[in-house]
Amino acid sequence: MGMFLQTYVSDPEAQTQMHLLRKEHEIDKTNKLGPPAWDDKRELDSAERYALWLMDKDRKSTVLKSLQGSIWTEGYRRGELRSVVFSDVPRAFDRWQRATRKNAIFSSGSVLAQKDLFAHTESGDLSQYIDEYFDTTIGAKQFSASYTRIASRLGEASKDILFVSDVVAELDAARAAGYNTRLCVRPGNRPQPTNSHEPIRSFDDLT
Repeated sequence: MGMFLQTYVSDPEAQTQMHLLRKEHEIDKTNKLGPPAWDDKRELDSAERYALWLMDKDRKSTVLKSLQGSIWTEGYRRGELRSVVFSDVPRAFDRWQRATRKNAIFSSGSVLAQKDLFAHTESGDLSQYIDEYFDTTIGAKQFSASYTRIASRLGEASKDILFVSDVVAELDAARAAGYNTRLCVRPGNRPQPTNSHEPIRSFDDLT
């Protein structure tokens, strides 16, 4: 984070990210959430400390995700990063495309980060299988209104959309918007509360 901010401080996009990061810090300070102090004379150091604090809090911050996406883009460009997907994902993507199903991603990671991730997997470029990408600029993943907006953007009725997630709160929000839902249970996932969402353990379970 520090190296990226130092290198790209004069880049217009990085300057916008810094401005938004400063605004979010002010909100956290006003809400007495205890963010690290921000020194305008040492803005880059302050931005780095605050970004790392957000990471420690696992904050789904749109500007943080944007910064992370920019860092990852550089890593992919240099060939230093390759993303990993479960083995059932490429064949499922191919199966859905041949069945003329739309395939969209909704993630707390930025759209840029999503595109880079799927374009640089150890299984090859999977971006050809994805029709739309959505991040939290469309709304939080726990709010049903976000899913209503996504359905509108996709040009599909909510009842015709299947949403798969490993987080029950997101599935609850999608169901409230009229979606069909499945709880994806994968190795290493955080335990989820007992729920009424049908579980799957592989995309091969989606027929």
